[in-house]
Amino acid sequence: QLQLAESGGGLVQPGGSLRLSCAASGFTLDGYAIGWFRQAPGKEREGVSCITGSGRNTMYADSVKGRFTISRDNALNTVHLQMNSLKPDDTAVYYCAALPFSSCVFAPRQYDYWGQGTQVTVSS
Repeated sequence: QLQLAESGGGLVQPGGSLRLSCAASGFTLDGYAIGWFRQAPGKEREGVSCITGSGRNTMYADSVKGRFTISRDNALNTVHLQMNSLKPDDTAVYYCAALPFSSCVFAPRQYDYWGQGTQVTVSS
């Protein structure tokens, strides 16, 4: 059974940091582009960051450039999203998703596999 599981969410003050992880089971991630998406209440799901299977190419939403860093550890079958300088607008449920044999895209409908999401709340 192919599954993705996110972890690392929580409550953090503005300016703080969190590190999200996306772990795969039932398949290996190295053939997949992995995207991080987020969805706040009343808003559409939006792309945050993406990394290709090789790890050579990454993509970021303008709103997180310079603050978030995506990385992957294929040996551990895991992708991470380091989030620094967090703002209240970053509050959302964060999801990771896998897209086989592809470059990065921020089109949620193209992704085949999704995790259940992890809540990130940025508040003082």
